[in-house]
Amino acid sequence: MRALTWHGKHDVRVDTVDDPGIVNPRDAIVRVTSSAICGSDLHIYDGLIPAMSAGDILGQEFMGEVVEIGAASTLRRGQRVVVPSTIACGGCYHCAKQQYSACENGNPPENQDLASPHYGLPSAARFGCGRMAGGYSGGQAEFVRVPFSDTGPLVVPDGVADDRLLLLADTLPAGWQAAQHAAIEAGDTVAVWGCGPVGLCAVQAARIMGAERVIAIDHYANRLEQARALGAEAVNFSHTNVHEALIDMTGGVGPDACIDAVGMDAHGTFFEMIADPVNSSISPTMDPAHVIYQAIMACRRGGRISMSGCYGGMIDKFPLGALMRKGLILRSGQADVQRHMPQLLRLVLDEAIDGALLISHRHDLEQAADAYLQFHYARNEVTKVVLSTRAYRL
Repeated sequence: MRALTWHGKHDVRVDTVDDPGIVNPRDAIVRVTSSAICGSDLHIYDGLIPAMSAGDILGQEFMGEVVEIGAASTLRRGQRVVVPSTIACGGCYHCAKQQYSACENGNPPENQDLASPHYGLPSAARFGCGRMAGGYSGGQAEFVRVPFSDTGPLVVPDGVADDRLLLLADTLPAGWQAAQHAAIEAGDTVAVWGCGPVGLCAVQAARIMGAERVIAIDHYANRLEQARALGAEAVNFSHTNVHEALIDMTGGVGPDACIDAVGMDAHGTFFEMIADPVNSSISPTMDPAHVIYQAIMACRRGGRISMSGCYGGMIDKFPLGALMRKGLILRSGQADVQRHMPQLLRLVLDEAIDGALLISHRHDLEQAADAYLQFHYARNEVTKVVLSTRAYRL
């Protein structure tokens, strides 16, 4: 089969590789119809993720058709499924609490010691993110092996376009959980840093959850315009002091809830200290240290902060004193995709939330390397790239 493979920083290629097969009775093989390039893929592209090996197949956001099943799978051949980016067993302590992104068993034992020194416990498993995340091949390929297929994939109806369903695999749940972690109440003013796909999904989710005002912060004009189209007010940090703007827009109080949908920036290595050059004032950049600093400093007393952006290492000059003295609540974490998928599918089918409007570019899998280059260097024009596969078209 053909697949997009990693060979080093800014070096991805479409290669011919072995087709996947059933390894465990709970496995299924999915013929990929659509896959997407997401922010975590760009972190890998930029060399920020450790424990990658040449030839690793990328892609954590994909959907397709079931073509083969193991003896214990609950799926059927021919079913159309969206596959969650998180790999979870469905039966451990955390899965029982629907904390699927913390599953204890998705990551094989031989890989579990890679993250423990840095995070205190093993990292959970994800598709296409290297050995630290389980070493599973991703979905930017013609076929993919899906472990724990009796727990993860969501069966979706025929007759609904891939574009409407694909982002259920990661982006929509990430944006939904970001808003959920902000504990949004009716009438709230919510500030969202980052108008990438997750941030724009968080804007939609915040409105559904009852926010009266949503303020979107970015510096890409096209993305800010998308946020406006979703009903948000826009702040361009390139020529606006974000802190002053938010305090002024809220009558001196600050937003009720703040969402950091930016996360790890593309500099340094994964476990190096991410230095925040803020001294005593808020600098108008989207460096991740600046974002969480701005959110803590701007949020109203007793407010809530949701940190959904992906962070990998440590951040210097974290304003812990402000967090404590203002009585802020901070929640973080990767999306528990399986938990949110059924509810979000209903919202998609009811046209209450729309991931398709975030898709800006489409490419054949054979052009995937060029698509990565485009996404990396033209983020004002590119929001979400979708790849289609030869196996599906045949």
